[in-house]
Amino acid sequence: MKIVVASANPAKIRAVQDALAQVFNGKTLQCSGQSTDSGVPAQPMNSEETLQGALNRLQAVAAASPGADYYVAIEAGLDGDCSFAWIVIAHQDRISKTRSASLPIPPAALMALQQGEELGDVIDLMFAQHNIKQQGGAIAMLTNHLLTRSGVYQQAIILAMIPFIQPQLFTT
Repeated sequence: MKIVVASANPAKIRAVQDALAQVFNGKTLQCSGQSTDSGVPAQPMNSEETLQGALNRLQAVAAASPGADYYVAIEAGLDGDCSFAWIVIAHQDRISKTRSASLPIPPAALMALQQGEELGDVIDLMFAQHNIKQQGGAIAMLTNHLLTRSGVYQQAIILAMIPFIQPQLFTT
């Protein structure tokens, strides 16, 4: 089964691979990532902008890599004072979407984001890290590594797969 992720970020690709390995237990998966443009600011500042970024990435990766069984786009952004991600999955002619869990952002980080900085860069500075967004993410640092970006994304990916796992319940 061929799966293409609309990102070159190893944390996102790993999350998709691990989540879909659970969904398709025992099936051989070929999961690859491809960098795509979101068409929204690098740090989306609200849910609508974040969802649009995920939808734009999904459309771009599907056009660039025809023939995959599933396409997955993950776009992280803000909703008020919390960070979260939209997960959008396409399979055949259907699209499913869901949000990840939200994490509260410290006020100092939120101020930096409102001034145009990206969350990963802000967290790198706050915790003296380098490129945390391709590792455990802000969530790992803020939870003392109790959770990781990839782990939280895995849960949301599985939830977004529900219409494909139970297609008989989602017919119109």
